[in-house]
Amino acid sequence: MNITEADSIDELIADCADIPPSVRQSTPAMPPQRHAPAWEVTDGCHAQVVDLDEYV
Repeated sequence: MNITEADSIDELIADCADIPPSVRQSTPAMPPQRHAPAWEVTDGCHAQVVDLDEYV
């Protein structure tokens, strides 16, 4: 098998068209996006940074 680089976009498209469909079909690389659960700032979280201005 002699593999050469395409000299033009037309050659590249033709080369890709010659690839069998069974090889071109692939599964998605990433799983579907999931939504993050809603959250709130609790009093405990707020208490951790209440004196932050003194350090900055």
